[in-house]
Amino acid sequence: MKNKKVPETIDEYISSFPPEIQSLLLKIRKAIRKAAPEAEEKISYQMPVYKFKGVVAYFAAHSNHIGFYPGPGAIIAFKEELSDYYTSKGTIHFPYDKPLPLRLISQIVKFNYIRNLEKDKLKKGRKKYESS
Repeated sequence: MKNKKVPETIDEYISSFPPEIQSLLLKIRKAIRKAAPEAEEKISYQMPVYKFKGVVAYFAAHSNHIGFYPGPGAIIAFKEELSDYYTSKGTIHFPYDKPLPLRLISQIVKFNYIRNLEKDKLKKGRKKYESS
């Protein structure tokens, strides 16, 4: 079994896949960056993650699909729009044989981005109140 180097950047992660998968991953990356331009890109759990005052989304290439991990709140909020996809508690599978729903991905990312911003404001408001 060949030891695969753990990627340190999202570019390294994406470049480790065949060109057709790279293309899909780049499209998801672009959609996330457009929807949440202030989000920080990192590798966590050996996959790309975007964070802005909390996690906005993870994604990862698998053998038959791209896993998109926006968390359970987003899955619940977009339950109807995600009815054509396999979902679980915080996961969506986008199969390789279907077009990527880039608009939906952007909407989910914006949802998490705004939700994280609101949570942060509430947290700061509580801290201000507690310190008065």
